[in-house]
Parts: sequence; C-alpha cells; structure tokens
Amino acid sequence: MFGIIRPCRHRMSEGMAASWLAHLCGLCLALRDGHGQFARIATNYDGLVISVLTEAQSPPVSTAHDGGRRTPGGRLRTAGPCPLRGMRTAQVATGEGARLAAAVSLVLASAKIRDHVDDRDGAFGRRPVAAAARTVARRWDRAGARGGEAVGFDTAVLLDAVGRQGGIEAAAGPGTPLLTVTEPTETATAAAFAHTAVLTGRPGNLAPLAEAGRLFGRLAHLLDAVEDLADDTGTGAWNPLTATGTGLAEARRLCDDARHGIRLALHDTEFADPAAGRLAHVLLVHELGRSVDRAFGTGGCTHRAAQLPPPGNPFRGSPYAPQDPGRSPYAPGGPGGPGGFPPPEPPRRRGLLMGCLVYTGMCCTCELCCREHDDAWSGQRRDSWCGSCDGDCCDCCDCCECCECLNCGA
Repeated sequence: MFGIIRPCRHRMSEGMAASWLAHLCGLCLALRDGHGQFARIATNYDGLVISVLTEAQSPPVSTAHDGGRRTPGGRLRTAGPCPLRGMRTAQVATGEGARLAAAVSLVLASAKIRDHVDDRDGAFGRRPVAAAARTVARRWDRAGARGGEAVGFDTAVLLDAVGRQGGIEAAAGPGTPLLTVTEPTETATAAAFAHTAVLTGRPGNLAPLAEAGRLFGRLAHLLDAVEDLADDTGTGAWNPLTATGTGLAEARRLCDDARHGIRLALHDTEFADPAAGRLAHVLLVHELGRSVDRAFGTGGCTHRAAQLPPPGNPFRGSPYAPQDPGRSPYAPGGPGGPGGFPPPEPPRRRGLLMGCLVYTGMCCTCELCCREHDDAWSGQRRDSWCGSCDGDCCDCCDCCECCECLNCGA
C-alpha cells in the first residue's frame, strides 16, 4: 500500500470515511477482477482519487436497492467478506471509474518497481529478484493497457512518461530546473485526471482536471523525493533534489504553489454529486496539504490510533474493523486494545457557563457553520450548519479563508 494521501479517521465524518473506503475497496476489487489476485498489491491511496473524481462528476441516481449511489457503468455493490475488513461485507464502488483507477495504478506501480530495480533498493539489488520484478512490471504494463482500453483510455501516455523519465534523470545536473525532472509524472497524472471528464461526458472539466492532475503529479514526485532524501543521501542513490541542487525551501515553495493551483482547479470543476465532490475536495485540498506538512516535518496527526488507514493495514480503525458489542473496548481487537491504543475518549461534557464560552469561540471561528464539530455542552458529534451546501464548498464560507474551507467536513 503506497501513496501520499493518507486520511486520518478523526478528521472525516462517518459517511465520508465509509465513502473513502468504498472507493479503496472498489479499486482493490477492480484490480482482482480484471488482472488477478496478485495485482491487488498495486492498490494505492492515490489511485482511488480517480474513482472519486469520476463519481463526483456523475449525478447520483436513487434506486430502491442501492440507497441512491451510482457510478458510471455501475453502482455501489455489496462485496463479500474480506480479512482486511474483519471478514465483513461492505458496499464498494464499481464501474468505469474503478476500472480506470485500476489501469492507472497498475502502470504506475510497474514504474515504481522499475525505479526500485534501477536504484537497486534493498532486495531489488539481487539479480534474481530484479529479473522477477522486471517480469512483473512488463506484465502489469500489458494488463494496464488492456484495462485502459476497456474504458477508452490510452495508457501509452503513461508508458511514454515512464520511458522518458530515465533519460531526463540521467541528463539532470546542478542548475537543471526541478520541474524538468517532474514533467513526465505531471503529464501522466494530467491525462488520467482529465479522462474522468471524458468518462462522465463533461468536456468543460477537461482543462481544470488536467491542471489538477498535472499539479498532483508534481506534488507526488516532489514529496517522494523529500521523504527519500535522507535514505538516498546515505546510500548514494539518485535523488532529484540532490541532483539538481535544489534546497528544501525551494521544494516546499513548489509544493505550496501546487497545492494552491489544485484548489483553484477544483473550484473551476463542475461536480454533479455534492457528497463525492466534497470528498474529492477533502482529499485533494485538505489531506494533500497535510501530506506536504508531514513530508517536511511541519505537521502530523496526533490521533495515531484513529488513523485511517495507517500504512500496512488499510482498514485499521475503519467502520469495517472487527467489533464485538459484548467485548470491552480495551480487549484485544477492540479500539482500546492492542493495535488500538490509546482508548477513545468519552464525550466531554461541560457546565452551562463553560459551554457558553466554548460555543462563543466556535461561533467566532466559524466552526459551527463550517465543519462537523463536537457539541459545546454534551460533546456529541454534530453536523456543520453548511453541511448541505452543494459541491462548490468554498463559496458558502468565504469568511473562513483562514480555515481552508472547513465546511467540507475535514
């Protein structure tokens, strides 16, 4: 499991977390159904954004059986028990968005494997392992091409970007613009994001989504370079920051510019499904910003037990985790047991006077209208007053620019 967008459960409402997991499971199952069980290891946190964007541009269709959610070419369906969900069933996303995400994930995963082989990272430095890895990468390239063709997406643009990357890196040196090195990744992700507009028949979204994808690819490349900088320096492996002589301050500036550009691009994108549009905004604006802070060591989540999902176990802390109503929350497998420490805090109750003071503060900071919040007196979770706004979730709270559109439920 890899990717730069790793949401934390305490920042997402229950419905939004369930939707996020539905797309994650949908991507995993699309990989299995289209390319075999082994392909499921290509499931990644960032690939599901393509599925989310596809759903966000598709009007929801209510039926008597699916609870009102439909994706292009399909709808939410009930998946069978899975060990990562505690052998429970779940509603998962299906349709062309999930299949496109699977095709893109396979091609990009093959590129990542080749990168590890070229850098001789760990076990990939052994010739038998490297040979096997190259075989898997070629197989995934072909599988991704078949999957992309099934939804009208030509993965040649991804393969071309992967092929050009090595030559660009070899030619890079001190003084080479860092964005020259990130260009292939930008081109590949721009094509993938833009194709979601093709799938949903929204040509007006092609340009803004291509821009969002281009900047997302830039961010993914830069954050990967920042996170690997210490290890690459110690092992002598190639790193774009070291090779081009770019400092961390300049890298952070480029990341912040890309974040701002993605936010503007999403503002220009027309979303037909408000709920999915809010999820896309949360992932590509709020969570992406936190990914930048995490990579540069300027921020982090203190709710480690509630992280959704942590690397290595994508369903820990999720609504699908094993639960036993008759078991103590501190027992093994419970939210406060091993793997779930510290235990969840009970709702914090306040007296009349203290509650009034907290309520006043929440009003002054726009928390009541702009985000899901805890009741000032009872501590119970409450929806935001603007929770029913449409997908253009920046316009209803322009007064909260400093809060980064907290009405999106982040």
